Amino acid sequence: MSDDVRTILRRSLEDLSERQSRLDEQLQDPDLASDPRRLRALSTQRAALEPFVRGRRAWLDAEARRRDALALLHEEGGDAELIALAREEIAALDARIDTIARDLERRLVRADDDAVASLILEIRAGVGGDEASLWAGDLLRMYESYARSRGWTFEPMDISPGDVGGVRLAIVSISGPRAWSSLAYESGTHQVKRVPATEAQGRVHTSTATVAVLPEPEEVDAAVDPAEVREMITTAQGPGGQNVNKVATAVHLIHLPTGIEVRMQETKSQAQNRERAWKLLRARLHDRRRAEQDAARSAQRAGMIGSASRAEKIRTYRAKENIAVDHRTNTSCNLEQVLAGHLQPLIDDLTELDTAQRLQSLAATVA
Repeated sequence: MSDDVRTILRRSLEDLSERQSRLDEQLQDPDLASDPRRLRALSTQRAALEPFVRGRRAWLDAEARRRDALALLHEEGGDAELIALAREEIAALDARIDTIARDLERRLVRADDDAVASLILEIRAGVGGDEASLWAGDLLRMYESYARSRGWTFEPMDISPGDVGGVRLAIVSISGPRAWSSLAYESGTHQVKRVPATEAQGRVHTSTATVAVLPEPEEVDAAVDPAEVREMITTAQGPGGQNVNKVATAVHLIHLPTGIEVRMQETKSQAQNRERAWKLLRARLHDRRRAEQDAARSAQRAGMIGSASRAEKIRTYRAKENIAVDHRTNTSCNLEQVLAGHLQPLIDDLTELDTAQRLQSLAATVA
């Protein structure tokens, strides 16, 4: 690790330590007891910072011990045996400091992502007719199983069922430690090759569903000016249900500067639909702005894993071979296990590759 990279690392760790101190002060606020959502968000942010603060303490402690050993080494008339021991300790401490620094460097390039504990997941049926809706439903169950296995909350916001089962559209809110950093790579087109339940001749069909993962960091709450949003209350649209076309509970939002539209009608409560609609609008706007920033840094973005575009095919699920293949890492996993929610091997490989690319980008920046 170069001296320049190590200097950047030191400064970043100091900033993170100060941020944790500010969070500790906020967590002492007695009014937080009446706001469980914010309490959970602040606690999650603090937990994400703890490894950096703990690592920084270990680094500072090792450097202090190294200075003491170095002072002993340069004492005039020092004992030869103690000097030899000091040299051994300095060598060991140098190795420990390097190990700590490299571990913290790897964590640091992912720190912002790890701190985002809430996201919105959108799944849309793609090409393939009814089979595409069935496939989208399978993906929805896959992500729910994975979220439950991680102890995260999984809250459906808007579900539009398919004509023969599955879903045409599913929007869910997922919250939990490191939720965004784990699921961020799932954005894109998921392709399945299998014999559909709707196929009478036993032929293999190719169908798709698209996934979008929208981060919902804390600062998004203040990112939308209500004066720029047109809000309309209408009756619910679509098939079935006592609430459809009878009671005005559906909320339709249009962000005038961008044209982004959100419609929410999942619940019979206008207030709940409004809350969910605004939550989704904020996340979509944040994602739009993030994409614009990435485009402005296109040279750097080209080195990252994929573009997170819906049009990008990221994974193929082959029923005949019973495998799921991720095209970014060429990792293959058992299809049945993946659909049951065992996504961690795929996510771990993607995380490793992305971290390596980020470290290369950091080194190039200070070179």
